[in-house]
Amino acid sequence: MTRGDLFRVCKGAREDPKSHRVFVVVNRQPAIDSQYSTVICAPVYSAFHGLATQVEVGERNGLKRTSSIHCDGLISIPKSKLTDFIGHLDPETLNRLKEALAIALGLK
Repeated sequence: MTRGDLFRVCKGAREDPKSHRVFVVVNRQPAIDSQYSTVICAPVYSAFHGLATQVEVGERNGLKRTSSIHCDGLISIPKSKLTDFIGHLDPETLNRLKEALAIALGLK
């Protein structure tokens, strides 16, 4: 598992009407490789509102349609739930993700 990997997770949050949701791993690599049982992930939605905290992704990343990573919705997910690998972010998209995370966390 590496930063930028996309996984389909079944039975997301209780308030989520979908039976599954795609998430992208956003933790730094040392934390992913550690003994922690969870990683920080950002949800992927089909809606894109053009916000600076959203990153467009699509087929080149393993998805069926154009979607967006929502960096304002970070959550911690057990590593054991990240088993349905979909794809990985290309370097350009990974750089846009870093920028969006910095804005979402007020670091920029």
